[in-house]
Amino acid sequence: MSKKSAAKDARRILIVDDHPMMRQGLAQLIGAEPDLAVCGEAENAERALDVIGRLKPDLVLADISLPGKSGLELIKDFQSMQPGLPVLVISMHDESLYAERVLRAGGRGYIMKQEGGKKLMQAIRQVLEGRIYVSDKISAEILEMFSGHRAATEGSPVDKLSDREFEIFRLIGEGWNTREIAGKLYLSVKTVEAHRLNIKEKLKLKLASELIRFAVRWAESQNDGR
Repeated sequence: MSKKSAAKDARRILIVDDHPMMRQGLAQLIGAEPDLAVCGEAENAERALDVIGRLKPDLVLADISLPGKSGLELIKDFQSMQPGLPVLVISMHDESLYAERVLRAGGRGYIMKQEGGKKLMQAIRQVLEGRIYVSDKISAEILEMFSGHRAATEGSPVDKLSDREFEIFRLIGEGWNTREIAGKLYLSVKTVEAHRLNIKEKLKLKLASELIRFAVRWAESQNDGR
């Protein structure tokens, strides 16, 4: 097969990440593969939604932490616009925090950024083949849940939070205040405050100080256990 025909037949990938150097690095990795090609890049969810119809990618490679709209919400938007569009999340966050949420949102896989290029190419091709990609550990946990050995309700109370609430809860645990969270997520302070109230209610906490302590302890437990 000639280089020209190989490029024509290459599977098209859209990269969505707010860090230019990360997008550049991913594009170089993907571009070195004869059967894969980067058809476009987007620095945020809004831009990705603008170009998705025109670029018609075979797969979207997206970060979970994006300005304005999280990768989880972006996956849901993609599935609404183009049902079945494969989305592989690549993230710095531990997969135990997000992998199941990504799959529930309609994503097809989750890989952490430190895994390296070889694993990433394996994940991309596996998702393009119509299969799901997660680590062996997460796969075993999901299989246990679906086989009935681990009930979905056995998890942490944090699992009851919506995706947006979970994102805000995680940032609270990392020490961000309401105004900082609002700026980071491109939300109004009032919206973040409303989410905080919902989070307190779901976690059965009465005071803001209780929420902060709970979130900080939760964040520390995640770091200690990973």
